[in-house]
Amino acid sequence: MKNIQYELIINEALRSALEYDIPDEQINEFIEFFGKHIGSDRIYIFEDNVKKNVTNNTYEWCNEGILPQKDMLQNVDFDIIGWWYESFEKGESVVIPSVKVLKDTYPSTYDILNVQNVESLVVIPLRYRDEIRGFVGVDNPPIGNMESISGFLDMIATLLISLLKLRNSFRKSNEAAKLSSYAALAEIYMTMHIINVKTGVFRVIKSVPEIDACMQTKDADNFSKQIAHVVESICSDKYKESVLAFTDLSTLEERMAGTNTLAHEFVCSIFGWCRERFIKADTDKDGKLLRVMYCMEVIDEEKRRENRLLYLSETDSMTGLYNRGSGEQRVTAFLQKKTEGLFCLIDCDKFKSINDTYGHIVGDEVIVAVAETLQKTCRKDDIVMRLGGDEFALYIPDMKKEQAPFFIERLFGEFAKIIIPEMKGRKIYISLGAAFSHEDEQISFDQIYRDADGAMYESKKTEGYCYHIFRE
Repeated sequence: MKNIQYELIINEALRSALEYDIPDEQINEFIEFFGKHIGSDRIYIFEDNVKKNVTNNTYEWCNEGILPQKDMLQNVDFDIIGWWYESFEKGESVVIPSVKVLKDTYPSTYDILNVQNVESLVVIPLRYRDEIRGFVGVDNPPIGNMESISGFLDMIATLLISLLKLRNSFRKSNEAAKLSSYAALAEIYMTMHIINVKTGVFRVIKSVPEIDACMQTKDADNFSKQIAHVVESICSDKYKESVLAFTDLSTLEERMAGTNTLAHEFVCSIFGWCRERFIKADTDKDGKLLRVMYCMEVIDEEKRRENRLLYLSETDSMTGLYNRGSGEQRVTAFLQKKTEGLFCLIDCDKFKSINDTYGHIVGDEVIVAVAETLQKTCRKDDIVMRLGGDEFALYIPDMKKEQAPFFIERLFGEFAKIIIPEMKGRKIYISLGAAFSHEDEQISFDQIYRDADGAMYESKKTEGYCYHIFRE
């Protein structure tokens, strides 16, 4: 797996871990996320007690069907795995493709691993300020990926140290240390602040110059007032109201009831698409929300990928029109509002003959030309879709009955202008069947389709440009 893929997994694991407000839960979620992605039997953390010359298994995740080992791996004597630490001191990790090779050279290591049914493993030291504080390991990983997993574990070791620091801070109730540990986790966010929900006072953990420039010297520690300045300065007009509603501390406790995190997406004039997030930090003695983390990250590239996938799922690949599913959804939305409008079914006459005579490449050119003509004739908000083959449909909201003949004749005029050189002057004729939706009645998509299809049947009886409108 490439480094960039590992980095994506790490970012997702951090986001997942930050869904929890207790550090132990964050660490368990963090290693569980990796264990599932690596495909191993077990992933674990050991922390050293140098004074007692032992190391303790403090966290573990086990795959389905694998027995937990943590309780049996307390106070493990350094002498049993001392050679691991010798490798760590040399800057090396421990990669063992087959535990069997240890039976003669390191029998005590072999015995403790064999009883756990460990056949292979990868272990990486956990370092803090150049001192080894323990290790993180994986049992029975995919053999072909052991070296890459070693590099992967090395990437997450620093983050695990940060999470362990956060845990220690939490246990000691030392807020200054807690803020420092959160700062270590803030790498995935552009900005990160901790806020007292009751007072509105906030402290900056991480920020960027563009955001700092929006801050005012007056009321410098008041979150509500400062976020209002930021929103006014960088948020696009469309999203200002929703961002202010999201950052409203007076409603936050109610909105965060039963959840540890809230997120909202918006467009920023500087960074593009962004995601803001509240993360529950702690509560008061009565269980009321006391402090939250407010974080912001840039998701512009992620949003572009989402929009591209959405476009592909809703669009006919040949013509760029809505496909049947997405077009039907949009028409249905209008019909449910009892919108007056014109629904048309359009069919190319003798399209099979065109394919048989000139070939499928020319047939595809005809389909594209029909689609372009429909788009050019319709307005921006009209719905134009390809149903399949040479069948198309239109929905023109707010069109009156008396306007329909003029629109259809104009449409026929545009079709008469289509020239496909390979067809040597042969015209593209269409048949059209139409039906209306009305403000005073509810009609389903299936019903208006059947009405227009019945009118289409009548149009097909006449060659050339012909249309019929369903008579209620």
